[in-house]
Amino acid sequence: MRRNRGKKALFLINPRSGKGGIKNKLLFILDILNKGGFQVETYITQSPLDAKNKVIMSGKEANVIICSGGDGTLNETVSGMMELKQMPVLGYIPAGSTNDYASSLMIPKQMEKAARLIVEGKPYPADVGKFGDDRYFIYIAAFGVFTEVSYQTSQDKKNVLGHQAYMLEAVKSLADIKGRQMRIQWEEGELEGEFLFGMVTNTISVGGFKGLVSRDVALDDGYFEAMFIRMPKNPLDLSSIVSYMFLKEEENEHVYRFKTRKLKVTAAEDIDWVLDGEFGGSRREVEIENLEKRIRIIRDIHTERNKGKN
Repeated sequence: MRRNRGKKALFLINPRSGKGGIKNKLLFILDILNKGGFQVETYITQSPLDAKNKVIMSGKEANVIICSGGDGTLNETVSGMMELKQMPVLGYIPAGSTNDYASSLMIPKQMEKAARLIVEGKPYPADVGKFGDDRYFIYIAAFGVFTEVSYQTSQDKKNVLGHQAYMLEAVKSLADIKGRQMRIQWEEGELEGEFLFGMVTNTISVGGFKGLVSRDVALDDGYFEAMFIRMPKNPLDLSSIVSYMFLKEEENEHVYRFKTRKLKVTAAEDIDWVLDGEFGGSRREVEIENLEKRIRIIRDIHTERNKGKN
């Protein structure tokens, strides 16, 4: 099992993600990694951006960087890796309440299985999103109704309620819908008007829902899947939008979907963005670019050969 003998691993742990479940699994995980041949340096994150800063400071010494936490912890880890001159391989042990990207990669939710995958699996290339000049995202950049929910919902509430936390807060946000006047430009088109929601993704699952993006998503093709929703004129329009998104009823004139490598969003006022479920800052203008195959993340060796059978 010591196929990774002599490899150095930096193991970043968010102790609060997913009800803190890793606290009861940590010794088992470390045993799996050690028996698998890794020399492991373990680091418990203490505050926001701690994972990113630790990767920047110590990641250059590692062959593999492993993170355990939710999508936000994964985002910080990848953002730190993007600052390194030589890119280590990434291993992921999901521990959050949603774990959209782990679902896209078919990484097991059971922590011990995910740890064994890091030992036995194979690195595959994956795209990274660049947001403006200084931010990155691994699977989603979004704005508008529902997106504020992810960073305004406390970690404790996420731990207790899981997906229900997002849905409860999302329903509350419907009473305060506000459109954003903006122009969206990409290689093959342009949209202009008032939009209530927009997302640029590289995932098959958003907020735990797999129906919000197309099923033919490739995580390493250099393309994003983009969706923008115009502001509805009345409650009936809003109802039809929700039906289209979740029930896949007839096409909706308010919803625009397209694939793109790069796009630019210019708004009439500052827009709050969410990157991988965490607050990504306020921007009036931003360019979003797909960095094709920029990282290598460990997946099941059978993932690629089975993908066509699903």
